Amino acid sequence: PASAFRRPGKTGEGEMTIEHVELLVEEPSMEAALRRLLPKVLGHLTFEVYPHQCKDELLLRLPQRLRGYSQRRKSDSWFRDHCRIVVVIERDDENCAELKRRLETMAEDAALATRSNAKGNLYTVANRLAIEELEAWYFGDWEAVRAAYPRVSASVPAQAKYRHPDAIAGGTWEAFERVLQKAGYFSGGLRKVEAARTVAVHMEPSRNTSPSFCAFRDALLEMAGA
Repeated sequence: PASAFRRPGKTGEGEMTIEHVELLVEEPSMEAALRRLLPKVLGHLTFEVYPHQCKDELLLRLPQRLRGYSQRRKSDSWFRDHCRIVVVIERDDENCAELKRRLETMAEDAALATRSNAKGNLYTVANRLAIEELEAWYFGDWEAVRAAYPRVSASVPAQAKYRHPDAIAGGTWEAFERVLQKAGYFSGGLRKVEAARTVAVHMEPSRNTSPSFCAFRDALLEMAGA
């Protein structure tokens, strides 16, 4: 629960007091997972998730969306002082540093400070990568997967090829599909949105072993004042 992360403290001078987070994601399955997962991390903060149909669409539309946010900051003081934007995108087989730099450049071109380049807490955009795909976050919390799909083997995280969620070779969603099909689920193919809804409701943010999930989680906890 979010309360497990929360500790008392005060907002420092010159820092923003965050009340709302807007997340731009690349596909409906990420949206489905986050709508069930975010209340466990953000606590009292409100949020909205805006999905796209694919990664290419998100990257194509992102510069215009960021420019829109930049204009909104100028005319809406509440949004400027109390809102954050989080871009969540899957790395897939791209170079991690190059993809992150591309996202950072889009924000800079829109005159929006990012978490990576701003001083202290004074930023608007946080760019986060799921490495390599959303399903790596499931491998990082196998207890949640077993709660959703009880027939899957408890020994999966101990197997060498699945031990490091962000380094699973050959496609993470394909690996996740194979494991579930071996246990008798999704014989006709993985239904990603359904799986996202079913697994995310059982996920516990504090126990996830995926480094990319932990980076995403910790950025959100920082926004929530934890």
